[in-house]
Amino acid sequence: MRNFILVGLLAAVSFSASAQNPTSPVGKWKTLDDKTGKAMTITEVYEAKNGTLAAKIVENLGLPATCSDCSGPHKGKPMVGMVTLWNLKANKDGTWGGGSGYKPSEDREFKAKTVTLTDGGKKLEVKGCVSIICRTATWVRVN
Repeated sequence: MRNFILVGLLAAVSFSASAQNPTSPVGKWKTLDDKTGKAMTITEVYEAKNGTLAAKIVENLGLPATCSDCSGPHKGKPMVGMVTLWNLKANKDGTWGGGSGYKPSEDREFKAKTVTLTDGGKKLEVKGCVSIICRTATWVRVN
């Protein structure tokens, strides 16, 4: 009986630890092309060593295997493992921003102006700007 209770408690703790926090963007997200809506990657948002948030591609859903059309340090690199957001800092209003990003499908670096949880934490709006032109991509949380 004791072992049964212990197993039940461990399962409950494990389940609660793996549950997604709707107030944090940390976790896995399906990225969608902001023009076509087509799924492109599964990207994981994580806390970096310096305390900021970052994101990297963990699964490729619709991009070439390597970034052959990319330039600079990204040229010829695998898409999986590529860092796409970095140095995102928490803002007082519950959003994150002030970081940078890279969109491999367009070989473009951008300023990550704001990252905002929406729809009860089920969606993430990533607003990126190049000069004065800004676009917002919506990511969908993966359970």
